[in-house]
Order: sequence, then C-alpha cells, then structure tokens
Amino acid sequence: MKISPKTMAIIYFAMGLLFMYIALQSANGDTIWNFTTILFAAFAALDFGVGIRLIRTHLRVKRHKKK
Repeated sequence: MKISPKTMAIIYFAMGLLFMYIALQSANGDTIWNFTTILFAAFAALDFGVGIRLIRTHLRVKRHKKK
C-alpha cells in the first residue's frame, strides 16, 4: 500500500508545526538566537519545504490523471 503525497504533506506540515512549537519553547531568556532554537527552526523550515513540494506533486499527479 502506497501513501499518497497529500498524506505525506500533511504529516510533514504537522512535523513542521511540532518543531516550530519546540523551537518557541526552547527560546529562553532575553534572546531566541541560541543553537537549539535555530536548529529546531531549521528543521521546521525543511519540513514545510518538503510539505509544499509534496502538495505540488499531488496537484501535478491529479492534473495529469484528469487529462
């Protein structure tokens, strides 16, 4: 059984939100510019990027099947 790109995109967006939440929680003190916050924000950005790419793939496959 294959998992559709749409389902994987939802999973990646959820992981991006989770990493963003963890990054906000790890920001302590006067500044957010510490290593863990930047690391979690980078992981969140990568997850959002993969999610967008998977949505584009889903739309491309859907449009191709329609033809």
